[in-house]
Amino acid sequence: MSEKTSSDTKSPNAAYFGDDDPNIAYSRVWFYILKNQRKFILKFSQALKDEGLGDPVWYEILFEIDQAGPTGKLMGELEPKLLLPQYGLSRHVSRMEKANLLRREHISDGRRKQVLFLTTEGTRRLEIVWPLYLNTLKAEMGPLLNTDEAYDLARFLLRLLP
Repeated sequence: MSEKTSSDTKSPNAAYFGDDDPNIAYSRVWFYILKNQRKFILKFSQALKDEGLGDPVWYEILFEIDQAGPTGKLMGELEPKLLLPQYGLSRHVSRMEKANLLRREHISDGRRKQVLFLTTEGTRRLEIVWPLYLNTLKAEMGPLLNTDEAYDLARFLLRLLP
């Protein structure tokens, strides 16, 4: 009987990726997240631009404000929720306000707080965009992942968030 060689006992990672170095594993996760983001963002961006939303994050902002209901959403609460820096969020909110998608009210409690509300146009766009967003996701991911795999991937990715 012959002895097994190292090539006979390759791990599934080594067989698939050509290595199983844990340091390389983490870099692979990072690069594949970035590549997937670039791949899908082009599709989302075009679908959203066709409906008058200038940036995919606009949908997320509208969605979060909508979820807050009639009391509105404090702008400062969106920063950690969407992982956006204050200056970036302010820029998006200003552009969305000019596009009549939201309005803001300033609270005068000694601090510079702003509450965001959807306008009628913002609500209308949100209702139009959700099916486009979902259809884009299904068209791009559906052939690649079944529902269970999609939930598994979502759970794995959630572990990377704060």
